[in-house]
Amino acid sequence: MAALAGMTAIVTGGTRSIGRAISEALLAAGARVVALFAENVEAAERMRQEMAVAGDRLAVERLDVADYEAVEYFFRKFAERYGALHILVNNAGIRRDAVLAMMKREDWQRVIDVNLGGVYNMCKFGVHAMMAERYGRIINITSPCSHFGFEGQANYAAAKAGMIGLTRSLAREVARRGITANCISPGFIATDLLADLPSDLAARYREMVPLRRFGRPEEVAPAVLFFASREASYITGAVLEVAGGL
Repeated sequence: MAALAGMTAIVTGGTRSIGRAISEALLAAGARVVALFAENVEAAERMRQEMAVAGDRLAVERLDVADYEAVEYFFRKFAERYGALHILVNNAGIRRDAVLAMMKREDWQRVIDVNLGGVYNMCKFGVHAMMAERYGRIINITSPCSHFGFEGQANYAAAKAGMIGLTRSLAREVARRGITANCISPGFIATDLLADLPSDLAARYREMVPLRRFGRPEEVAPAVLFFASREASYITGAVLEVAGGL
């Protein structure tokens, strides 16, 4: 369980649901984790208290990944606070659903800014932090929505599809630096993002999954651990589906 001892990881959206499960798995594997959150202070404080046993291996910080200047400042201070960066997990994401013809411009833009722009921001500065070490693992959390295109989620689907294209291009750009970039695509996972679905729509989505159930956050985390490991050194530009056969 100490395969990642001595490594430092950033997990965006790292204090709730899938992000928290990823943060906890990385901690259990021996890594130091900087879990970032944007708005839910209560959830962040709850995690900080419940994971106090991790001591100084867990840091919880507030950061809007869509804010370019804030991300730049965060990374400017990162080395003196935490040292080298080895693992970056871009998990932060939001949904603002509506059919495209009725979608508010600001809802389109905010989803793109957070779900795709945030990945650009974090990867841009994260790569600079990894280059000095000539080692890094970048893991971007996308969605099957990127290719299925569920109704009412044009903004979300566009951002998640863009994330895959970004990751594959980035993988080629940083390969010679010993940095890999991959995507994990969780299907319907029982998180806050699904909690507000109408019951009939949730039932319809559940029927689409060959395993006939929604996944759990802790079922996504092992895939992240694999891509974060040294053993995954020859895998880059890949998309791993964790979707119950969807």
